[in-house]
Amino acid sequence: MKNIAVIFAGGSGIRMNTVSRPKQFLELNGKPVIIYTLELFDNHPDIDAICIACIESWIPFLKKMLRKFEINKVVDIVPGGETGQDSIYNGLCSADKWAKLQGDEAAVLIHDGVRPLITQQTITDNIQTVREKGNCITCVPATETFVVTQDDGTLQIPSRKDSLIARAPQSFLLKDVLGAHEKARSENRHDFIDSCTMMSHYGHHLNTIIGPMENIKITTPSDFFIFRAMVQVHENQQIFGF
Repeated sequence: MKNIAVIFAGGSGIRMNTVSRPKQFLELNGKPVIIYTLELFDNHPDIDAICIACIESWIPFLKKMLRKFEINKVVDIVPGGETGQDSIYNGLCSADKWAKLQGDEAAVLIHDGVRPLITQQTITDNIQTVREKGNCITCVPATETFVVTQDDGTLQIPSRKDSLIARAPQSFLLKDVLGAHEKARSENRHDFIDSCTMMSHYGHHLNTIIGPMENIKITTPSDFFIFRAMVQVHENQQIFGF
């Protein structure tokens, strides 16, 4: 079975308030955020290929960055869609095309281009769980209380100890998640917030692992500052060994 990372970078980053470039192409130490993300998958020995769904007008720039930073496992870059769901679908179709050329089944690790703080172990855990159980949702424990508003206006407060926050990668057998996407499209649904929501909606039992707490999505300026601090921590660990 092949392991394909599907990275979606189709968003424009409105909440980041950037004028010059989308959030996935913001630079830290001369390197775009998406390259930090791609390096994690490119360097992992069990990732066979990477497919990227990107804002169409930024594809030439992305190709230039792939050459500059020697990202070698990218087999295809496709335009993003109108919604995040559509961008993921485009990436999955690209992954399916590549897997069929290999004549093999595939697992896909669906990941945001603006989540550059996962670990190699997180990728390994996703691959292993998909192979053992069929899917894997990377989560972190809830550290605050959720309040859920019901249709009748009443509030439900789930137990914090039983609550997890879904992040990424969200990983599946390619045939399963592509089938769910095609079903959603046949129903003219394009509003699923993420893959695990879609898969749960269509009756799939989902499995989880716990990933690193710093696995944030860089959406706002404060997220970028956290990312910058974490990169500095990792650099200090290399230099000083702590």
